[in-house]
Amino acid sequence: MTAVRSGAELRRWYWLRAELQELATALGVSRSGGKEELLRRVAAALDGEAVPAAAPRRPAARQLTAPVGPGTVIPAGQRCSLVLRQFFAAAVGPGFRFDEHMREFIAHGEGRTLAEAVEHWHRTRGLPPGHVGEQFEYNRFTRAWFAAHPGGTRRECRRAWWEHRGLPVDRRGPVG
Repeated sequence: MTAVRSGAELRRWYWLRAELQELATALGVSRSGGKEELLRRVAAALDGEAVPAAAPRRPAARQLTAPVGPGTVIPAGQRCSLVLRQFFAAAVGPGFRFDEHMREFIAHGEGRTLAEAVEHWHRTRGLPPGHVGEQFEYNRFTRAWFAAHPGGTRRECRRAWWEHRGLPVDRRGPVG
């Protein structure tokens, strides 16, 4: 980690949020914020530029608590919580998971009901997976790796991930 001397060099590598926080501490800049925000802040510090201020924290939004039902209205700022996971697993079956389509619905579903969310779940089955953001590189890698290796094991995928992660971003080839 200490070998990184510039923002350009920093951006050549994949970093865990915890690693970026360690760098931020070493450079005397704020450790708060998401991975992308931390990366910008640390890169600016390394380059001797003005370090962007940490984004102000939003107050915690009220979250749904059990019991919930089909008529429960999704509040602003609702997260994909255990309470919702349990509701959806009971409503649609044990195969339920918060995929991109459902996460988006919950994040922007203020004022809609959980019954509408269940309808959305059924409507979006069979749609191609949505885009996985840059900050979720491991998730993108595993999705691509298992598509290329349908019979592969988690252990093989994990080994391939560590090889992939060990290369600079600009030297990585397609997952294969």
